[in-house]
Amino acid sequence: MIQDLEKFRIAVETLKANATFSLNYTNETEMSEALFNTINWITGEDNGTAITTTTNPHSEITWAAVKAEMDKL
Repeated sequence: MIQDLEKFRIAVETLKANATFSLNYTNETEMSEALFNTINWITGEDNGTAITTTTNPHSEITWAAVKAEMDKL
């Protein structure tokens, strides 16, 4: 069985292939809406350092859409 966080990665890739992000978690093993809302979305690069935002720049990647894709896996 695919781990929950791996399902999340696959779901995001399915919804938007070039979306990049980093998760802020320590002991989380399950993806939740609360964890989804803390994602750092990578929007660019400045001298080799990622430019990130916690505001989701991808309108097609919503918690509902991600959860639906995860449920398919």
